[in-house]
Amino acid sequence: MSQIYESDKILAEYLLFHYGSDEEILPATQNWPDGMRRALGFPIRTTTHFSNSRPGRGLDLGCAVGRSTFEMARACQEVIGVDFSHAFIAAANQLKNGQSLDFLRLEEAAHFTQLTASLPNGIDPARVEFTQGDAMNLPEIGSFDRVHAANLLCRLPEPVRLLARLPQLVRPKGELVLVTPCTWLEEFTPPPNWPLPDTLAWLKHHLAPHFTLLRETEEPFLIRETARKFQWSRSLVTVWQRKPQEESARTVSQP
Repeated sequence: MSQIYESDKILAEYLLFHYGSDEEILPATQNWPDGMRRALGFPIRTTTHFSNSRPGRGLDLGCAVGRSTFEMARACQEVIGVDFSHAFIAAANQLKNGQSLDFLRLEEAAHFTQLTASLPNGIDPARVEFTQGDAMNLPEIGSFDRVHAANLLCRLPEPVRLLARLPQLVRPKGELVLVTPCTWLEEFTPPPNWPLPDTLAWLKHHLAPHFTLLRETEEPFLIRETARKFQWSRSLVTVWQRKPQEESARTVSQP
């Protein structure tokens, strides 16, 4: 997998993406398009696609610097955040341990503004654990009431390996939220492993034996690179519920 997510530049962009205030990302001195404003808060918004239940265990795959993991801990009694990037996990653990984390927001050229990320209000860090790992080769970590994976699938070399593992990770009647901008790139995923005929149909094909698709929608997101350059993207959101084991067994056994 690419080492791009180990760089100081990308780490700073993701700390701003996850923990920056609206004003720090889109200063009020500028007249920003409404679409950019609606794209703020993506790591929080994706976790709102779970139900209002109070689950026991949660898993956040591709957690980056951890904001969605912390947000899941508002409802879950225990949440594990996993990311392939050592730099992202180190930053998430610093925040979990109560440390503020200074980072530089690039304005242009060699002009930076220093900002600080900190643990969001109302979070019990004792409920959260972060670990570096490969979503395609997870160790035995048990099963979960909720699994969240945002903007991860199209960054995996072999995404089908994760899809095949999901029935073991999500408990019967548990919830799964998959979010992807469907930006399949050769630098991350070899073209033979790209979804056919499209991402949604591919997900349905692989997950339908074990999951019921509850709904699909879209969520925009915004990553600030400089004071004048932003990435505005839109992710496909699919929300699934794990079928009871006996129903899954009947579906798989059908010819």
